[in-house]
Amino acid sequence: MSHLQFIFAAISAVVLFLYGLQGFSKELQMAGGDSLRKWLPRLTANRFASFGIGVFATALLQSSSAVTSLTATLVDASVLSLRASLGILLGSNVGTTATAWLVSFKLTGIGPILIVAGTLISVVPWRIKLAGKAIFYFGLIFFALDLISTELKPLRDQAWFSAMLLKAETPLMGMLIGALFTALVQSSSVTTGLAIVLVQQGFLSPVAAIAIVVGANVGSTSTALIASMAMNSAAKKTALANLMFNLVGAILFYLAIQPVALLIGGLAEASLVVAIVHLLFNLTIAVIFLPFIGVIEQRLVRLMPDRSQPVAKE
Repeated sequence: MSHLQFIFAAISAVVLFLYGLQGFSKELQMAGGDSLRKWLPRLTANRFASFGIGVFATALLQSSSAVTSLTATLVDASVLSLRASLGILLGSNVGTTATAWLVSFKLTGIGPILIVAGTLISVVPWRIKLAGKAIFYFGLIFFALDLISTELKPLRDQAWFSAMLLKAETPLMGMLIGALFTALVQSSSVTTGLAIVLVQQGFLSPVAAIAIVVGANVGSTSTALIASMAMNSAAKKTALANLMFNLVGAILFYLAIQPVALLIGGLAEASLVVAIVHLLFNLTIAVIFLPFIGVIEQRLVRLMPDRSQPVAKE
């Protein structure tokens, strides 16, 4: 098989992965969208509750981009306050690490089982059939990742491919690659899944994968930024805060990537190291910013004043 065929096969597997993520997220949003709008304001009464909602929703939807965009939309519709949205954004960053854990535990083999189960459930006459499509797409996510892993194996001995990935070994370059690729495909889960698969295949070191994953967090903010352009000032503040959280976190982790990876490297296998550091990265951001949500909200209001959006009181 030629180099061009390898590339197209790998790209096709990535597209299938992205399609599975989008389909899974869409099915869950369609199933619970009305309930979400009804209960979300009550469930985000304080910063810790909103943080928990962000973690749960993102882990469930497998897409931080979907959650942050939906959060900006709800702020724009005045369903959600600016302060509540900040807690959800921080929680969303932690929830998105679920993808890394699922891939690092090598659960991709269950994809075909979930695809078949989802298909069978979707044709039954009971209400449970509503979950069939979501299960199908969830299985498709794992199936696509397994396919990506298979398609990448022949590239192990290709010098040009190794040379290309070698550029990611520099933390700054790895973060830039992660950010740009995520902004391009509009999914940090795709970037994270690919990075861990490449570690499992021996193409990437844990340090390079961690840099890519950290950059992916920054790149994922592009979705909400683009979506908020046509929204009100409060929604724009939400998107800006999301970018700020991840940029500050990326700067803090830039110097710490190598020592942290080496410290944890002796405790777990390579792909698990990536998942652990990814979780630590996002938990660190949450610990830094969560106690100061009120202050951050006030600064955002002063930076982008809007008389129609009063500062919430906690």
